[in-house]
Amino acid sequence: MAAGPNEPKSRYLQYLEVVTGSLEEKRRYRQYKARVKRLPENYRTAVEALERYLMHFGPADGAGAMSMYEDLADLFEQSVADGTPIRDIFGADPVEFVEAFMANYPAGQYRARERNRFTSAIQRAAGEDTGQDGTDR
Repeated sequence: MAAGPNEPKSRYLQYLEVVTGSLEEKRRYRQYKARVKRLPENYRTAVEALERYLMHFGPADGAGAMSMYEDLADLFEQSVADGTPIRDIFGADPVEFVEAFMANYPAGQYRARERNRFTSAIQRAAGEDTGQDGTDR
């Protein structure tokens, strides 16, 4: 039922993706979860805690989020292979670590648009010229 890389998708698959989201993103997410499941328990616990945080504050779009999660799995798999202690990964402040980690990924279209809208509104309220035509309301 799945179309190959060079085959056009059937109307059914196109409709299914409209309703459920990208099938490719779902496949990537399942692969990521399988990688996390293979980590030692303490590393897996740390990744799952990071994942919860990222679900709330990380990139909102599927592609950006999946790249971030795959990089997270890479980081922890390499840390396990190198024998890096969890505290050495995170440092003294886990929130500082995750915020720096997230800064490497796009915020997602919705969040970026809302951040820009918020910043523009504050600039207008402060009487600063935003250089925009005011259509961001």
